[in-house]
Amino acid sequence: MDAKEENNQIQRNENGLVQLQNPYIKNLKNDVLYHLGFDTSTHDLKKMFGDIKFVCTGGTDSRMKEFAYYAEKEMSDLFETGTKVIDYSEYSHRYAIFKVGPILSISHGMGVPTLSIMLIELFKLLHYAEAKDPIIIRIGSSGGIGVKPGTVVITNGALDELLRPDFEMAVAGELVKRPAIFDQTLVEDLENLSLPDDDFEIRVGKTMCANDFYEGQGRLDGAFCTFSEDDRMNYLKKLQKNGVLNIEMECVCFGALTHLAKIKSAIVCVTFLNRLEGDQVLEPAEKRRMYEARPQNVVVRYLRKLLINK
Repeated sequence: MDAKEENNQIQRNENGLVQLQNPYIKNLKNDVLYHLGFDTSTHDLKKMFGDIKFVCTGGTDSRMKEFAYYAEKEMSDLFETGTKVIDYSEYSHRYAIFKVGPILSISHGMGVPTLSIMLIELFKLLHYAEAKDPIIIRIGSSGGIGVKPGTVVITNGALDELLRPDFEMAVAGELVKRPAIFDQTLVEDLENLSLPDDDFEIRVGKTMCANDFYEGQGRLDGAFCTFSEDDRMNYLKKLQKNGVLNIEMECVCFGALTHLAKIKSAIVCVTFLNRLEGDQVLEPAEKRRMYEARPQNVVVRYLRKLLINK
């Protein structure tokens, strides 16, 4: 069964509400979302976040702040009059959190651990807020495999470094595998937002998730290197042969946990370089900022379309 066939069999959350698959939660008199800075006794999460329809997340605080204000500017005609960005970052000592209308913009840090923590507490926040049918989209940067810098890649499947489509973690001393699955209808909807006058290409393919930026991604420029240049190229070619278009450090966890939570999700990343041609990011900062705006542009197109058709 491929990812699309399995996705079509996903049972969505009842009534569109996010359900917590943990029987012990009901025993908590006060649930502390420690890293987000909220708790169920102090904060009225339903009043604060009950209207959330979309969560957009990315690695850096500055990127998600920029996205929140970009969304405010580009969709002001679709929001209630006077809607402005609300900065909730003061509540959190780990993540930047912004809200504009029905959109939550939140950073997740770099790599699986910080992403996983944020997602778990986000699911609980959405549950207590009684947000209905939320969609979560990760906006990021990546290294391309056989695609030129500046290409926007929409992930239709995630693989780990060993080309396994699962997120593996130790739970109570036992290894647990959870499949990383993305909503293929959402993938197609995002792909179809390409415009004739775009100065960039949108591609759909698999993304490889690494737990390291250097050796774990087959780079030759780290402090350590235990493989040859031929080993590096053979590995990258193997990724390409298996349909991988880009490498980042979150996709397997992101796909697995959102699928487990029965929440539609997608990843939209821009590439900063073609790894078949080198390891270091050589594009100047100004060009990288231009590239980073591209996935934000595509995601805002999607949000506008849904809000217009609601």
